[in-house]
Amino acid sequence: MDTPQDILRNLGLNSSVLTGGTLIARSPIDGAELAQVREHTVAQAHSAITRARQASQAWRDVPAPRRGELIRLFGETLRQHKSELGRLVSLEAGKIVAEGEGEVQEMIDICDFAVGLSRQLYGLTIASERPGHRMMETWHPLGVVGVISAFNFPVAVWAWNSALAIVCGNAVVWKPSEKTPLTALACQALFAQAMQRFGDAPAGLSEVLIGGREVGEALVDSHTVALVSATGSTRMGRQVGPRVAQRFGRVLLELGGNNAIIVGPTADLDMAARGIVFGAIGTAGQRCTTTRRLIVHESVADELLQRLHKAYASAPIGNPLDSGNLVGPLIDRVSFDAMQTALTAAREQGGKVTGGERVLADQYPDAWYVRPAIAEMPGQTDVVCHETFAPILYVMRYKEFGDALAMQNGVPQGLSSAIFTNDLREAETFLSAAGSDCGIANVNIGTSGAEIGGAFGGEKETGGGRESGSDAWRNYMRRATNTINYSRNLPLAQGIKFGE
Repeated sequence: MDTPQDILRNLGLNSSVLTGGTLIARSPIDGAELAQVREHTVAQAHSAITRARQASQAWRDVPAPRRGELIRLFGETLRQHKSELGRLVSLEAGKIVAEGEGEVQEMIDICDFAVGLSRQLYGLTIASERPGHRMMETWHPLGVVGVISAFNFPVAVWAWNSALAIVCGNAVVWKPSEKTPLTALACQALFAQAMQRFGDAPAGLSEVLIGGREVGEALVDSHTVALVSATGSTRMGRQVGPRVAQRFGRVLLELGGNNAIIVGPTADLDMAARGIVFGAIGTAGQRCTTTRRLIVHESVADELLQRLHKAYASAPIGNPLDSGNLVGPLIDRVSFDAMQTALTAAREQGGKVTGGERVLADQYPDAWYVRPAIAEMPGQTDVVCHETFAPILYVMRYKEFGDALAMQNGVPQGLSSAIFTNDLREAETFLSAAGSDCGIANVNIGTSGAEIGGAFGGEKETGGGRESGSDAWRNYMRRATNTINYSRNLPLAQGIKFGE
């Protein structure tokens, strides 16, 4: 089996990048040091942004289908290195191998989507009220797009943004989480391979900034960066959003999720249980789309809970590189402490908690494995309304469907939601304007996992941003409305007469 150093080398990272730095990259699997990564200074960050600006000015003149060819080549490169990059995601973020490789597949899928999009950056032709005139919309690149990503999806979120931004004619500057710098450097190395095959892409088209808060602030505050796409906590979004707005920049926020599943009295409980378990314990509860709340009808609650407790008790926990395990570690001690604080509050607020304790501490003293927790709550108490980035599933019961919807919508976050039901009226109501207030609303499927073709994002404190599919590409471009007068007259709109 390849060592971490072998994997890094195979992904194009040489030893000079991985030694002698001040940022220690550790694996949450066992706490082992993976590399000593060199951090960028603020001055180096500004230089990278300047290079990106210069690159964007050349790249915007390249026809969009030609820009799509670069992303096609990047997708090919990812296919060749899917296993290695997926394994690095597991090593650095603690995901099981299937999820690590699945994240790389998301990168490949968005590349395929972006290649097709490169021939579909459509505007509109608009009827003019003036004779001999034509109106139309044209779309142009923004320039430089900044991407700030979180540890839990260390490569896919960057790809969602960068694949679209680049086919739209922009350059990208990426500030990854300090907890996952190696996956970012590996992506940059693989993108460099694609650029080399492409042949004439400008240097600086993709830049990576490694460092802490100061480097992130340089990206957020730079007037050269037209759009900042930031993924992370609501707390982070409250800081980034106003700073970008203060300089009249654009911001795309993908923030917290406190996602609920409603299980109605007609639901297929086998299907519901599978969807809930994957949504609640996958990635050790460290997804923005993790299922955190279960709102279940009182008539089926006991039976469903029996199934969930059985599934939780048998879920294999351990080293995510072992294909037999389904639950890997929390990212660090801070996450473990936050989980314990939330469970203490749940008990104090009348909850009955099963699980949540640390496991495998003797085998992995420097890692933080936990048993996923189920907290049966008397209602949607204060702790339930706050997102804790850990595998805690809060369970509440309901009698009337309207009460279930009220609980579903009664939290500050609004990312993902789902209902399991065979009642057509319940399903359609859930998807209607009077139903779920989230950006994602599903029927008979869980809260986790969004296909590339649909726009991803949420409402309320989730930030309102949209990434990936549908018309999310418009985030990365500016719109111009054009009027062409092909007549010999100069009429004014609204029939205004001036100087006649």
